[in-house]
Amino acid sequence: MKIARAFFSGLLVAGFLAAWAPQDTGSIDRLVPAINELIAPNANVERVVHESDFTWTEGPVWTRAGYLLFAEIPSNSIRKWVPGGAVTILLQPSGYKGNTPFGGKESGSNGMTLDRQGRLTVAGHAQRDVYRLESLNGNAQITVLADSYEGKRLNSPNDLVYRRDGSLYFTDPPYGLPTQSDQDPRKQLRFNGVFRLRGAANIPAGTAPEHNKLEALVKDLPRPNGIAFSPDERTLYVSNSAPKKFWEKYPVNPDGSLGTGSVFYDASSDNSPGAPDGMKIDRKGNIYSAGPGGLWIFSPDGKHLGTIHLPETVSNAAWGGADGKTLYITATSSVYRVQTVVGGVKP
Repeated sequence: MKIARAFFSGLLVAGFLAAWAPQDTGSIDRLVPAINELIAPNANVERVVHESDFTWTEGPVWTRAGYLLFAEIPSNSIRKWVPGGAVTILLQPSGYKGNTPFGGKESGSNGMTLDRQGRLTVAGHAQRDVYRLESLNGNAQITVLADSYEGKRLNSPNDLVYRRDGSLYFTDPPYGLPTQSDQDPRKQLRFNGVFRLRGAANIPAGTAPEHNKLEALVKDLPRPNGIAFSPDERTLYVSNSAPKKFWEKYPVNPDGSLGTGSVFYDASSDNSPGAPDGMKIDRKGNIYSAGPGGLWIFSPDGKHLGTIHLPETVSNAAWGGADGKTLYITATSSVYRVQTVVGGVKP
């Protein structure tokens, strides 16, 4: 009996470890040989986080302390994952904090990034603001950086990126409103914009938003979503998720303003699940973005190099690991990772 119990216990332990172990899944569609210079031919796509009650993971960011943060939007939370460990809650609620039921499906926060001091900056999404945690713990002081433009509440900030001068650029579609539409009764702005908050990194902790520093740079995109700079910060990329699926690029002027945008790549003809969403850039300027059917990879000149296909709808990605060469990908109920040859530009 002791031998049987020991054997049975061993099976339980082995089963538990297997449940938490990374699982190879997904595939890489290599459209041109050049992609092998970015992701080695023998690279595996692993699922490292999976929770059955997760329904939309988003906004991954790798911290300087060596762990990953990501949003689980419908549960109104920011989660923390240490490689090899379990997922814990960093902050809940992370978005909507009203006293009445939210009434929509995306009540939490969305994209996240770090400023030059390593402080977490969050697109509040259903909270309709952009805020900063003054330290990386759930009880940290929160500083609201932006919440309105010209006296009207923001729609629902979605994704964000810092420029090296400390200014913050973010997108503001209506996906964090209960109906996610332009006709939502809570929507006050007539456009879905791309904004710049000048000097965001220098705003003192605990101060009120400086509304005169917030500028609307783009007003003509139907659904601006993901956002990222090229490594030299001369180009700003913005994904548009609906009704057409495309990526736009803007020349960045020396003062941080934007020139006239142009379509970088149009994927409207692809009916696969998913749409242009969160994106990140590697050190050579290649773009890795959520898109129809997976994570699309583009060269700086707009050539589609390949796609990382996953069994779930992709939302976003982030560079992590000690050398910045591990690409983490959020998708529906899971987080995936793939090792790359060229490292990424980390915040």
